[in-house]
Amino acid sequence: MPAALDDAPAASFKQRVAAALANPDLKIAIDRTTRTARQKREAAVADWPGFAPARDLGRRIKDHVIENLDHYLVEFERNAAASGAKVHYAATASEACDIVIDICRKTKGHTVTRSKSMLGEEIGLPHALDDAGLNRVETDLAEHIVQLAHDRPSHIIWPALHHKREDIAALFREHHHTPPNSDDVGAMVASARRELRPSFLGADIGISGANFLIADSGAVCTVTNEGNAELTTTIPRVHIVTAGIEKLVPGLSHAFVLLRLLVRSATGSDITQYTTFHCGPKQQGDRDGPDEFHIVLVDNGRTRMIREGIKEMLRCLRCGACMNHCVVFNEIGGHAYGGVYPGPMGAAMTPVFDGLKASRDLPSACTLNGRCQEVCPVDIPLPTMLRGWREKSWAQGLEPQVQRRFLGLWAFAASRPSLYRFGTGLAVKALRLLGRGGWISNLPLASGWTRYRDFPKPAARTFWQEFDAQDRKREQ
Repeated sequence: MPAALDDAPAASFKQRVAAALANPDLKIAIDRTTRTARQKREAAVADWPGFAPARDLGRRIKDHVIENLDHYLVEFERNAAASGAKVHYAATASEACDIVIDICRKTKGHTVTRSKSMLGEEIGLPHALDDAGLNRVETDLAEHIVQLAHDRPSHIIWPALHHKREDIAALFREHHHTPPNSDDVGAMVASARRELRPSFLGADIGISGANFLIADSGAVCTVTNEGNAELTTTIPRVHIVTAGIEKLVPGLSHAFVLLRLLVRSATGSDITQYTTFHCGPKQQGDRDGPDEFHIVLVDNGRTRMIREGIKEMLRCLRCGACMNHCVVFNEIGGHAYGGVYPGPMGAAMTPVFDGLKASRDLPSACTLNGRCQEVCPVDIPLPTMLRGWREKSWAQGLEPQVQRRFLGLWAFAASRPSLYRFGTGLAVKALRLLGRGGWISNLPLASGWTRYRDFPKPAARTFWQEFDAQDRKREQ
């Protein structure tokens, strides 16, 4: 793995942001994908008159499961075991990885194919498999790119979003046995298919995530657009599912409600190419399927989210809509966030995984414009959560002293209207002197802003000055 990526999580948030903003190719790569995603989602939602009531129903389904999590865990385990699956519980990320590695060793597996799973990334499973000496093959096209580049995912739906098509073609030419002859998308997909097919056919173990866990049947649902999950879970003699406990739904009808919301929000489609339900290992008379079927149910902070008052985050369907519409993510990309989950959802979840002291910059970076909640298919109150983390950070004294003193001065002035109006009036006049052509390109004491973008020149009068002027006109 390149040193820059190894060091990225250890660097400060501001350092990662500075590196991202200084990379013009990153902006091009992000825009190519997120702009299309926003347009397709908008069209898909507009074509579905029932989106709003389905969104409300999806929210209520997820909240019901969260309130009754213990009941549905017991029901799912009972029905999954009845189908022949072996259910394991993991309280932490390391415990989950240990369970998976132990299964691989006991079944004498050597080659492991893996379908894309954010839960797997969250618990560090790719590194655990590598450290255990297993031959890990990422089968999702974007994850294949990330693996070849010794890279990390930067988006939960499009992990290789930060790579331009031209760079991917060069990567394939370097690593594929039969590389593509151009950077045409079709040629590159064909090259990846040729490269991955022997791994699909020769794998001992297939590992997948789960989009939904169906409590009343014990079935596991996967949702993909490439078919790699089906080749990963069907051909190997052992199938291991790693899933967060929040993926539970009561029954199939509830899964379909959430599925319709997920797909439209993630890719702007009516339905994905592959929606597959796995229910236990191969039975007598079956022509394919695994001999062993293991399900690892992972907590890793989820019950702590309930205790810490952000249980609404457990509604998350991992659609990526919040980051596609986030003005911050679209400027800095996913790696700048430092954690597994980028964007607004990452800013809300990373303090749970890494601690608030190590990640307090993430909630503070949000503009709180509310767009993330507007597009969330299950109405997660992300701005409220981020404000909550800010309040906790302030209460715990985690902000730099300079920032606390500045805010103290601002609070002193803001609580004295005459002083506040006098000060803002002077500030407006000073800022207007710095403006050229409607913009300020160099702002003293705020170079962090103007280093990468211009600051708008303020109006000639403050809001209150304009309000008073309009009020006098009305009185006349």
